[in-house]
Amino acid sequence: MLNTILAQAQAQGSGMSGLLMIVAMIAIFYFVMIRPQNKKQKEIKRQREAMKNGDRVVTAGGIHGKIRDIKDATVLIEVAPGVSLKVDKASVYPAVEEKAAPKAEKSSKKDKAEVVAESEDKK
Repeated sequence: MLNTILAQAQAQGSGMSGLLMIVAMIAIFYFVMIRPQNKKQKEIKRQREAMKNGDRVVTAGGIHGKIRDIKDATVLIEVAPGVSLKVDKASVYPAVEEKAAPKAEKSSKKDKAEVVAESEDKK
């Protein structure tokens, strides 16, 4: 009789640890997957509300252009001089500004001569 009571107590303890593991996995899933996605969606919504004429944007299809007119649900984007596209506001994202690549300094003739001399030494 004592053995059966101890066996039941052990079985209940393992059930609680299993339930605790499931709750822990759900919490980890929330903080790793769901919460960052919600933050990103809020940021995109805030950026869309702040868009104005002249801003550079990219559509969900990858078309780059400048905003010419904003309506309630649509945006008119100029993709080339005289070419405009009317797209849904939800498919427009702010364009990422590309930073100019640092310009390489011009090397002097002496440096080039040294490079040529080094390559001849290796042969």
